This record gives sequence, structure tokens and C-alpha cells, in this order.
Amino acid sequence: MAASLGRTGLAMRHFPSPHDYMTYLTPVGVLALFGAGAVLLWSQTGVSAPARALHARSLVFDGHVHAVDRVFYHGGDIGQRKDDGQFDLPRAKEGGLGALLFSIFVTEDYYPARLETKQAVRMLDCAVEQIARNRGAIEIARTAPDIERIHAGGKIAAVLDIEGSFDLDGDLAVIREMYRLGLRSVQLSAHNWTSNYADSCCSTPKWHGLNDRGREVIREMNRLGMLINVSHASDEAVAAAIDISSAPVVATHHGLRAINDIPRNMPDALLKKLAAKGGVFGFQLGNEFHNRRAFDWRTEHAGKPFWDTSEIQKRGTQLSIYELDKMVAPQFPMLPAEIPQDIRLDADGWVAVVDRAIQLVGEDHVSLGSDFDGGPPLPRGMRDVRDLPMITDAMLRRGYSEERIRKFLGGNLLRVFRQITEHR
Repeated sequence: MAASLGRTGLAMRHFPSPHDYMTYLTPVGVLALFGAGAVLLWSQTGVSAPARALHARSLVFDGHVHAVDRVFYHGGDIGQRKDDGQFDLPRAKEGGLGALLFSIFVTEDYYPARLETKQAVRMLDCAVEQIARNRGAIEIARTAPDIERIHAGGKIAAVLDIEGSFDLDGDLAVIREMYRLGLRSVQLSAHNWTSNYADSCCSTPKWHGLNDRGREVIREMNRLGMLINVSHASDEAVAAAIDISSAPVVATHHGLRAINDIPRNMPDALLKKLAAKGGVFGFQLGNEFHNRRAFDWRTEHAGKPFWDTSEIQKRGTQLSIYELDKMVAPQFPMLPAEIPQDIRLDADGWVAVVDRAIQLVGEDHVSLGSDFDGGPPLPRGMRDVRDLPMITDAMLRRGYSEERIRKFLGGNLLRVFRQITEHR
């Protein structure tokens, strides 16, 4: 297997084991390599029939997918199957995806020159165009009934979401205009960068969470019926958002600090606070969030944690938006760091982390937030969105009921999205 580049720019060669071949080949490929007797082996190492059936009859609503970054920077079509990365519509269909927060990502590179709002509009324009181009497979959803209708029609429901800054100042007019364009979910902080109204988890704080403008942003999103996403916000900002919001808030792609003590993850006390207000906590699929050995390995080899934006701050404002585009483009799709397979959690280990949260706050407050194409080093054996049924299978092996699994796969996020968009 050829070496691949992670978001760190690090290259490593991975030599597949026989198990790797079984993981990555289709049944036809297994038959060709190993003969007719391999079909039974495939059935043992692949996803079980009960899991596939349960997955197929569930609404799988992924809370965070980098669905359009690659196309914005390199052209092409989300409806075309890719041979790298983790997401495209054909593979999403194979993985049973029924809905997603279709995230547009405004990277920190555009912030120093205050080009973030222009970039957000450009990315949003690209997302809307790509969804329209693939209208036979995907459709924009603005409400929970939209999601249910689109899913019932055999298509994927796309809830437009922004990660990073729509405007570092938190201008309410910008929020309202993006709402009119279909945006229904906004990340509170500016990714790993403290904005002029909200502190980030991973940069120098300024506001002890939120300032007056940040509180106005929360109230305006409540009034519009928009999902407030606290992933990447500081602990103080998360706590303030939960207290101020009249509706539940969500953390779309997160991890537990009790498992991996990094600022990007959430402490137990905040998770309990979020759940007590009716919110939902989405689990990112990457090992770096849920596996300290994997995080340490990646940090050691990269020379810095994944949230470090110091180089962008040093660069300043000398580049135009088009020069920035050219500089940023090579990082997409964000390929995961090649963390060794023997260090990675498998699907069962990943579900064990989810189970800790369930024991803490209950099954009504957990969900899936994969971060596909955002660089997560997936559980051992998972290739991309096609392998989401592996999570369902691991939950069945853990003894979860069908009701609990369906809540996690999408029911909880749909419930909260309904409550928020109807909370006017």
C-alpha cells in the first residue's frame, strides 16, 4: 500500500497484514485472492447481517462532515467517487448515510486579512451549487420535517453548517443573511482562533468565554431557530452558551477530556451541563480525540498539536484571497496522519468511549459527528464513510438495544434539531 500524507505533511509507509486485506477488499476481491473458501471468512470479519439490517432501517444523521472543501479548492463534483479521502456521495450512500450537517470550513488562513466573511460566502455558494448539481441524491434541509421527507424519498438530507468564522465580529446582519441562504448551524467560536466575541478552546482567551456581542449572537440564533455548535469553544464559552441559550446546544464533533486530557475535549462537568439543558454531544471518529497514545504519537511526529495556528498568525495579512486559496488547497482533502494500526482503537474501543458518556448522561444525549474529510484517523479497519455500519455492529456486540443504537445514529440529533428549528 502506498504511503499517504496526513494533515501534518508526514509520510509513512503501511505494510498491510492479511487482516488489512480482508478489511479493504469487497467479497468479490476476497474470492479472487483467496478462493471460494474465503466467502465464509469474509462473513466472519465483515459487518454482521443484523447490524447491516439495523443500520439500513435507521436514520444515520452525521453531525459533522467536510463535504465540499475538496471541490471548492480542486474542482470536481461531490457526486463523483474519489479514490482518496473519506467522503463523497456514492460512498456515503454505501455507508447508509441519511442526513448530515454539511459543513463548510473557513480556515484560519483567511482571518488575519479579515477575509473570513467573503470566504464563508464563497464556500456557501459552492455548497449550494454542488447540492443542486446532485439533486437526485441530496437535498438541502431546513427543518426536521425536511430531513424526514428527504430521507423517506431515498436521498441524503443536507443541513448547511459552518465551521470556523462567518465573521470574527459576530455581526448579526451576516448571520441573518446566511440564514436566508439556508444556513441552519453555526459554530460558536472561530475554529481554533479566538474571535472578537467568543473564546476558542485552543487559543489565548480574551473574554472569559463570551462578551456582550457573543451573548447577542446566542440570542439571535435562538430567535432564528439555528443550531448553536460549541465544538472548538473554550470551557467558559461553552458554559456561557448553555446558560444563555433558551434552546439546547450541541457539540457536534468532540471527545471526552476524562479519556484524553486536551483542551479540544470536554470535561465531565460541562457534558452534564449540556445534557441537563437537553443538548447532544457528538463523537468525532478520530483516534486523536479518544486515544492518548494516538494523540501523543501524532504530536511527537508533527512537532505540535493539531490545533496549533501560530504559523498563520506569524504570516500576517500580505496575501490576497486568491493567493491564500492556492496556499490552502493542498491540505484538502484533509488526510489523516498515518498513526500505526497497533496504536489505534478499533470500533469496539471507540464505542467504549461513547459508552462512558452514556453512563454519565444517558443515551438521549450522544450522537455521531464523524468529521469525515476533516482528518480523523479512523478506528482500526475503517476506511471511510462506507464503513459506518461497523459502528452499529460494535454497538450490537456491546449489547445495546436497537432503540439506543438508533438514537445514537441519528435520532437524538434529529430530535434536538427539531426542537431548535421550531423554537422561535
